[in-house]
Amino acid sequence: MFKNLFRKKEEPADKLLEIKSPMNGRYVKIEDIPDPVFSEKMMGEGFGIEPSDGEVVSPIDGEIMQVFPTNHAVGIKAANGIELLIHIGLETVAMDGRGFTGHVSEGDNVRAGDRLVSFDMDLVTKEADSTISPVIITNSDALQSFDVLETGEVAGGQTVVASAEIS
Repeated sequence: MFKNLFRKKEEPADKLLEIKSPMNGRYVKIEDIPDPVFSEKMMGEGFGIEPSDGEVVSPIDGEIMQVFPTNHAVGIKAANGIELLIHIGLETVAMDGRGFTGHVSEGDNVRAGDRLVSFDMDLVTKEADSTISPVIITNSDALQSFDVLETGEVAGGQTVVASAEIS
């Protein structure tokens, strides 16, 4: 009856999440992503990366919630509940997976810097509308704050680009 009375309560997951760049490249303001679905924040708050190579790594520690069949996008959920979508390039779904190689599956646990997807940069440059890759918090309605911390050149899995706090 009293066994739970003196037990230490579990602390909730940290509400503040640092989001690292998922790619080497250059930071792009969300409003400058050349697709209104992203630039007008219809899918949520975030930023873009114009990649300098074809490697995508996890920007956070979390669980892989979704890997699109074409490997052009990956969804990750952090322990604190923030859900991130990494979308490689714009209109890349039309490439039907050509040039994309996935390295994770739904349910996998990843750490920041773990490899998620490799892609053929030349092919994406040639066939996609843009190589700019949105990083979107898909449950932005649950955010208390979102702050961009770093702009300019960024390193995948290393540069902390933004912080997000969940309510």
